[in-house]
Parts: sequence; structure tokens; C-alpha cells
Amino acid sequence: MRFTIVGKNIEVTDALHDVAVSKLSKLEKYFSEETQAQVYFSVQKKHHIIEVTVPIKGSLIRAEEEAESMYAAIDLVVDVLERQLLKHKKKLITRHRHQGTFRTAFVEEVFEEDEGIDIVRSKRFPVKPMDAEEACMEMELLGHSFFVFKERENDEINVVYKRKDGRFGLIAPE
Repeated sequence: MRFTIVGKNIEVTDALHDVAVSKLSKLEKYFSEETQAQVYFSVQKKHHIIEVTVPIKGSLIRAEEEAESMYAAIDLVVDVLERQLLKHKKKLITRHRHQGTFRTAFVEEVFEEDEGIDIVRSKRFPVKPMDAEEACMEMELLGHSFFVFKERENDEINVVYKRKDGRFGLIAPE
């Protein structure tokens, strides 16, 4: 497995590079030698963020984690990637498309069943008719990262959300 490591707003020191490679090398048992992984380190205020993207045949395995130190973020991202790989393995087995990216031993190995998605809370609320600009202001007032609303003009349910760059996005049905 080969790694491309890039830093944004952070200097990737030899120590940080070595720790990242050694921790992420734990994933080498799942991939073939030609697999290329992109690792992005970034710091935003006091948040240390690591993004790891591994392109695989027909898909991507991607994880992004944030912690108070880059070393803690590395540990978190490795755990997330392993969980994603196990889920992806289940898909491959059901579709019988396991050649190429993964080692044969990984595909044939038996793992514990994942318990699936566990919804721990359900919430109901009235959906108010408003335009997207009003919904963005309401979302900001509530301090949420997204807001569901009914479009005033056509009564369609839409979602506004706050993007990482600080701007807003709108999700609307076709």
C-alpha cells in the first residue's frame, strides 16, 4: 500500500508522517500492494482533522476524523476505515465482485456480523412554509448544521445546510 500525505495549515513533520504511515499500515492486510491512499492533514483553529481516501474498484473508502491532537485523530480514522472495509466486504460477498483491490485472504475471512444502524432518537416537528433565505436564518438562530423546511412557493420539502467553507447549500427534490 502506498501513501500520499499532504498537510494544509500544518507542517507534516517526519514524526507525524511516520506515525501516520505506521498506523495506516495496519490496513495493508486488506489491500493489494498497488493500492494508493491519500492522507490529508489540516488544522482549523484548534481542530486537528485527518482525511483518508482509498480508491478501490468501483468505489471509495473514505474517512474524516477530528480530535484535539493529530495523533488521536489518526487512531480514530483507522478505526472508522476498518469498519467501512468490513461493510464493503459484505457488499462484495453478496455481489461476488471481490477480485482486484483486496487480498483473497481478507475476502474469505469470516468476521462478526455488524449490528446495523441503530437509531437512538426520533424527532417530530412542524414544517413551516418559508423561503431558503429564511430557513438559513432560522438554522443559524438554532445553531444547527441543517434545517428542513417547506418551500413557500411550491410546498416541497427542502433542506438547507451549512457547508465546511461557511456558505450554505440547498437540497431540493426533482
